[in-house]
Order: sequence, then C-alpha cells, then structure tokens
Amino acid sequence: MSLRPPSHLAGASAAEAAFDALGHEILAEKAAALGRAGQRVEETLARLRDNADEQLRPLLLKDAAEAVHGYFIQRELCGLRKHDAVIREYNIPKAVLARLGAK
Repeated sequence: MSLRPPSHLAGASAAEAAFDALGHEILAEKAAALGRAGQRVEETLARLRDNADEQLRPLLLKDAAEAVHGYFIQRELCGLRKHDAVIREYNIPKAVLARLGAK
C-alpha cells in the first residue's frame, strides 16, 4: 500500500512544508493573542462601568486605555486596520479613546 501526501503538499519540498506548518502555528498564536486581548478589554471596561468611586476612575481609565491600545495593536498585527466596528461592539467610552489620541 502506498500513501500520497496531501495535494497541497504534493509539489512542496520538506522545507516549504515545514514553513507552512510554522505559518499556521503563527496564525493560530496571533488569533489566540487577539482573543486574550479582547477578553482583557471586556474585563477592564466592565470594571470601569461598574465602579462609582471617582477616586479610582483615573486608574480604571488608564487600565482600560492600555487594554484597548494593546487590543488595537494585536488587531493590526492580524491585518485588521479599521477599529470602528469593535469600538461600537465593545462600547468603548470616549474617555478611553481620548487617552489613545482618538477623536
């Protein structure tokens, strides 16, 4: 009995096949990192919305802005350049966006 390699690897050398596997691994890690960054945005925004203490607000705004900034950077690393939809989806407050330099 003989085995054939998958059709997408039939013409590829071993080095190309290994690079393709590495490329898939990198894409999977980018997606996982994007998910973790999104989770952090959700958590920091929830703390900001749920806390009524005015003395804590600047710290919570700073944490939320850092989380959103990291999320935007991770999105851009994944090739996603426009953030309008996620700003609406996460309902990111203007006070957080202002800390990022957005209008």
